[in-house]
Amino acid sequence: MKKLYDWTMRQAASPKAGRWLGFISFLESSVFPIPPDVMLVPMCLAQRERAFHYALICTIASVIGGLFGYAIGYFLIETLGDIIIRAYGYGDKLHAFQEAYQEWGVWIILVKGLTPIPYKLVTIASGAAHFSLLAFTLASIVTRGLRFFLIAALLWRFGPPIKEFIEKRLTILTWIFFIGLIGGFVVVRFIL
Repeated sequence: MKKLYDWTMRQAASPKAGRWLGFISFLESSVFPIPPDVMLVPMCLAQRERAFHYALICTIASVIGGLFGYAIGYFLIETLGDIIIRAYGYGDKLHAFQEAYQEWGVWIILVKGLTPIPYKLVTIASGAAHFSLLAFTLASIVTRGLRFFLIAALLWRFGPPIKEFIEKRLTILTWIFFIGLIGGFVVVRFIL
């Protein structure tokens, strides 16, 4: 894991760093299982002065990726959308999720956009429920922006001590991250 961390830190200085971050953020909102935080955190630590720039890239790309996920749910729920939803173990709960949108729509997007629950499930289910595209887009901007800018602000403000903390405890933090990621999938699969 140390090699991956060091590689990411080196990539943060590369001219293509922002493009890769945007690409991962876009994919994560519709199909990819790994959140952009894996790149955002080391990039913000490597270049703290660009932390808010990276957060903006994540936010814009994530919202655009969310619109792509919404389109999958809206137009392709019977094919590609179904495959993605089932891959995350949520296929039998999609109908209940669509019904919840009738009562809680925007709140579902706001809350789930900040949690470890895979955001792509929210985007696809929003499209499948034919939830208001404007409300979906605005809620996505708020929730994704809040998440990424909060991370960037913390890393910008407390950069060196956090960087030192992460580098000393990289293995345990990696395990905690993966347990949290898997926990999000378990919550989706068995609790929701």
